[in-house]
Amino acid sequence: MTSLQRRVLFVAICSSCLVILDASAVNLALPAMMRELGGGLAFQQWVVDGYLLTLGAFILAAGSVADRYGRARVLGIGVIAFTATSLVCGFAWNDWVLVAARLLQGTAAAVVTPSALALITASSDGPVRARMIGLWTAWTSAAAVAAPFVGGAAVDLATWRLVFLVNVIPAALMWRPLVQLRKAVPPPAPSGRLDALGAGLAVVALGGIVLGLIEQGARGWADPIVVVCLSVGVVAGIAFAVRQRVAATPMLPLSLFRERNFAAGNLSTWWAYGALGVGFFILGLYLQQRMRLTAFEAGLGLLPATLSLLFLSPTAARIGARIGPRLPMALGPGLGAAAFAWIALETPPLNYWRDILAPVILFGIGLSIMVAPLTAAVLNAVPVTSSGIASAVNNAVARVASLVCIAAAGGIMGGLLDDVGFRRGMLATAVLLAASAATSAAWIRNPKAADGTSAGAGSAVVGGTEEHD
Repeated sequence: MTSLQRRVLFVAICSSCLVILDASAVNLALPAMMRELGGGLAFQQWVVDGYLLTLGAFILAAGSVADRYGRARVLGIGVIAFTATSLVCGFAWNDWVLVAARLLQGTAAAVVTPSALALITASSDGPVRARMIGLWTAWTSAAAVAAPFVGGAAVDLATWRLVFLVNVIPAALMWRPLVQLRKAVPPPAPSGRLDALGAGLAVVALGGIVLGLIEQGARGWADPIVVVCLSVGVVAGIAFAVRQRVAATPMLPLSLFRERNFAAGNLSTWWAYGALGVGFFILGLYLQQRMRLTAFEAGLGLLPATLSLLFLSPTAARIGARIGPRLPMALGPGLGAAAFAWIALETPPLNYWRDILAPVILFGIGLSIMVAPLTAAVLNAVPVTSSGIASAVNNAVARVASLVCIAAAGGIMGGLLDDVGFRRGMLATAVLLAASAATSAAWIRNPKAADGTSAGAGSAVVGGTEEHD
């Protein structure tokens, strides 16, 4: 890696970790927030969901803006906004000031998320890109592991406000390299007008769908607010697709979906991240409610899966770069499907060490094999000039899939988390992962280099390059 690529990797990891930490660390601090600021269940819900709502709603528009005006420039704006809103969260003087700040913080996170990974794609190719994506995956996984501990430690040792105020440290550390990147990587010259109408429709579409799915958990599918939100989101989504077909300079060129690996990779992402969301949601509840583990013990029980991702992702990325993405993207979720089917076939009452630990480790290995090659396959399928919007699409697919499947968890389990409902949930998760494996096996293609040899998952292959089985 060159010095420029090392700076890119450092900035991408730090900025992504900012977003991941604040998405998860807040959960354990909610009771302390309520004790100090007041508010009830609605306040606690919106501290979490307000962030997810604006992050999901603005991510496509942010990815398009990053491609148009420069990823380093847009990322810098996002980091400044994220840090400022974190300070407002940390010094919030009442409950709804905190909620308003979280809504703005989610918007800033939407600006940061696609730009970080797009910087890696734009600055590298071949095995170097694969290595950078693998390291990015490993470190962001470490942030996901650390987030609950950061939240718990802040509450136990100091104050919940530290969950937000600590964001100043990584933001300060990455600022100088980010300024250097802005000078070293000039922004592209914009061509045509920004598709403001398309961006607005994308915000309404994703915002309506995400808000409807969030509210469904408390209100149910038949509630008028849920129906209106989902209906508005779907109608806006259709209007967005129509707009992209006729716009002179579309925000999301629909031609990207004609690239086989981009379309298939996002479909595989849908199945896999839907499974990840609902599977760990149900398993986490079962460990606490039926197996009588504490929340901390349940978190430790699921830790082996994330640790596998942390330590194995760089190796999986290098292997994927050599052999191509098809096998890792099929094998990884296939192992995950076997892991959840294994849990489903266990005979209650379950014991963690006997019945849960080994399948969790197997799932972690499968996830490690899949994630970095999947990310590389999706981004390598499109031109570098579209890497911001491509990253945004993949992130949006993952987040919405997880929300949809978690919202359907009650129906999957039959409305009750007993042993039968748990088994249904585990089998449904296995089916979703099997669908991801089948999608990748059937439709993902290993790119072919210009000389006819296999280019592997890490090559800088853009749309239109010949592919082979």
